[in-house]
Amino acid sequence: MTQSAHLHPDRLFPASEPSRGVARELYPAVRDLPIVSPHGHTDPSWFADNQRFSDPAALFLTPDHYVLRLLRSRGLSYDDLGVPRKDGKPVADGRAAWRLFAANYHLFAGTPSKLWVDHSLQFVFGINDELSPVTADAIYDTIAQKLATPELLPRAILDRSNVEVIATTEFALDPLLHHQKMAADGYIGRVRTTYRPDDVTDPSRPAIVDNLKRFAELTGEDVATWAGLINAHRKRREVFRSFGAVATDHGVPSAMTADLPLVEKQALLDKVLAGRHDAADAELFRAQMMTEMALLSVEDGMVMQMHAGSRRNTDPLLMAERGTDLGADIPGTTDYVNGLRALLGRCGNEPNLRLIMFVLDETTYARELAPMAGYWPSLMIGPPWWFHDSPQGIRRYLDQVVETAGFYNLAGFNDDTRALLSIPARHDVWRREVCGFLGRWVGEHRLSRSSAEEIAKHLSYQAAKDAYRIK
Repeated sequence: MTQSAHLHPDRLFPASEPSRGVARELYPAVRDLPIVSPHGHTDPSWFADNQRFSDPAALFLTPDHYVLRLLRSRGLSYDDLGVPRKDGKPVADGRAAWRLFAANYHLFAGTPSKLWVDHSLQFVFGINDELSPVTADAIYDTIAQKLATPELLPRAILDRSNVEVIATTEFALDPLLHHQKMAADGYIGRVRTTYRPDDVTDPSRPAIVDNLKRFAELTGEDVATWAGLINAHRKRREVFRSFGAVATDHGVPSAMTADLPLVEKQALLDKVLAGRHDAADAELFRAQMMTEMALLSVEDGMVMQMHAGSRRNTDPLLMAERGTDLGADIPGTTDYVNGLRALLGRCGNEPNLRLIMFVLDETTYARELAPMAGYWPSLMIGPPWWFHDSPQGIRRYLDQVVETAGFYNLAGFNDDTRALLSIPARHDVWRREVCGFLGRWVGEHRLSRSSAEEIAKHLSYQAAKDAYRIK
C-alpha cells in the first residue's frame, strides 16, 4: 500500500489540552483570510505572460533553493536536477530531475520543505500519496496534466490561493518590462514591484562601476556627484512606485549604517567610481547608502526592508557554473544595536520612516531586535526568514520577541519565496503556529479567548498590510 502524505487537520497544533483545543478554535478564523505577500522573489514574467509552467520540476524543484541545497548536501548534481548552466550545456529534463527528487524525498523529513511540498500536492492537485520512486511518474503525470488546464495558470493560482496582493523584487537597473506589460493589459494592483538597489549600492559587486554608469544613463543624473547619485535613486523609486511599489529591499552582509559628512561621502564615491575601493570602503559605502535610503523613505513613505546577515554565494564553483540564489548562502552573526546606530540616530524618530528588519542571527531576537522594536517607533521586526521560516523557527521567534516587542511591533508574515505554490503552504504554517502559540497563552490564562482571536487575525493578515502601508 502506498504511504499517505495526507495532512492531519491538527498538524503543528500543541500536543496537549487545553491549548490544542483553543488552537483548533482559533484556526478557522484565520484559515481562509486573504494572503498578503508583500515581499518575495517570484518571477514577474509568470504573471505578465500568464503561460503554463513547463513541467512539475519547473514548479517544485528548480526555482526552490531550499530544496536544491539539501539535495546538493547529499552529493546530487545540479545537472541531474535540471538546474540551468551559464554555459548552456545540457542538463536533465524535467521527468528525469523529478525522478531523482522523488528518489531522495526521504531526505526532507523534518524540514519545512516537506510541509510545503506535501501541502501543495494536496491543496492544488489533490494528491495524497507520498512522493517516492514508486509514485514519482504517476504524480508527475497528474501534475503535468493539470498544468495544461487554465486553472493552473499563474494568475489562476493566485486566485485559487486567495492572494490579495503579491510583491516581486527587482533591481534598480531592471527595466520593469513585465510590470509594464501587466499595467498595459490592466492587471495592476495585485502584483507589485519592490525597489532593490543592491546592484548600484554594493561596491563588492564586480560590475559596480558599469552599473553606476548605466544608472546615470537610465536616470539622466550625474552619479559622479553625491547629490546626483541620490537624485538618481529618488527618480528610480518614483518609477517603481508607479508600478505599485510600497517598499524597498536591501540585502546586506551586516546591519552597519553610517552618517558621514558630504566631503567624505564624495571621496568614497570617487574611489568606487575609479575602481580603487577595498573591502572596508565597500562596507562603508553600503553603510552610508542604508542611511541615505532611510532618508529617502522619510521623503516618499516607502517602507524600508533590511535583510542582513547572509554570507552569500559561498560556493565559487556553483557561482561560476550557474549564478546566484541556488543554496550556497550561509547566515552570519550580526550586531544590530551598533550597526543601526547611525541610521536611527539620524532619522529613527521620523514619523514617516518604517524600517522592517529581517534576522538570520536568532541570538539577537531577545537581546537586540525585540528591545529595539519595543522602543523605536520606526522599527518593526520582520517574520522568521530563510533558514528560520519553519515551524520551530516561528516558535522560537514568537517566544523571544513578543514579551518585549509585543504583537503589534511585528510585521506579520511574508513568504519571501521563489516557489509559487509554496506561498499558501507557508502562510498556512504561519497561521497554524500563531494559533498554537496563542492557544498556549490562553491555556495558561495569559490571554482571553477573544483577544487571542483578534491577535491571530491581525498577525495572519492585517499586520502585513499595516506594516507595508498597503491600502
